[in-house]
Amino acid sequence: MEPKIIIPEKSSFWANLFKSPTDKNELEEVLASIPPFKNLSPKYLKLLMKLIHNRFYKANEYIFYQNDPGIALYIIVSGEVLITQENEDGEQFDLAHLTRGDFFGELALIDEERRAASAIALKDSFIAAIFKPDLDEFIDAHPQEGIKILKGLIHIIASRLRNVNKEYLELYDQIRTREKQL
Repeated sequence: MEPKIIIPEKSSFWANLFKSPTDKNELEEVLASIPPFKNLSPKYLKLLMKLIHNRFYKANEYIFYQNDPGIALYIIVSGEVLITQENEDGEQFDLAHLTRGDFFGELALIDEERRAASAIALKDSFIAAIFKPDLDEFIDAHPQEGIKILKGLIHIIASRLRNVNKEYLELYDQIRTREKQL
């Protein structure tokens, strides 16, 4: 079910500056479904909802660029986002195609490194952002709930690392097989 969101008739700059309202029930449902936040009680989920910054991006608009400072976790409320990475030769590679309920940029909540990839809205998209300083304050104020959030982030990162390791080994096996055939 797509969220009932009013798409502003102005540029995304103004939409983001004045924050378009999002259906709170839809956003809360999406937030509660993702690992870092799914184990929070309704009370703390509502407190976390106060930290959300709603953003609207038009199709083909960059959410962030590779090498930008990592400052937030982004959750797709509606729309589609492409994560791309450019190598040293300027070649661009598509890493992920994300839709409603998907999230990206979670490493920004843990470290202070620059973005490893770019994020581009493929369609008009409403994105919920949680900025690191806001989440840090939440964790300081509610350490038990903060531990749940951090465990959820660790679970995501571990899962993604396992997938990268698996893909690496599959690629290595493919290369070895081709070398043997030559």
